[in-house]
Amino acid sequence: MLVNHEHHPVDSPYGMRFAVYVRRGEERFDAVDRVPEQLRLRTLAVRAFDTDAMMVGWELIEGGQLEAAIEHLLADPRAAYLHVHFAAPGCYATRVDRT
Repeated sequence: MLVNHEHHPVDSPYGMRFAVYVRRGEERFDAVDRVPEQLRLRTLAVRAFDTDAMMVGWELIEGGQLEAAIEHLLADPRAAYLHVHFAAPGCYATRVDRT
């Protein structure tokens, strides 16, 4: 099922709601230091945001490069968290937080 989801409910120009797929039988992926296989198979847009929800960095990558992009973007001390989107359709995929 395709639904609209407010995945970035912030008071900045980057507040966003967009389409996400909800699939029967799927479970929330909630792991530390692990990337789900689904993210490795697609082109991704990774965006870094500061504590004021302003974008401070971004990368357009193939899924196999996700760990390197996370490391690079979080090396910026301004980056508080990341959002990952599937690049072509633009659907929100996940949030990455510092641990």
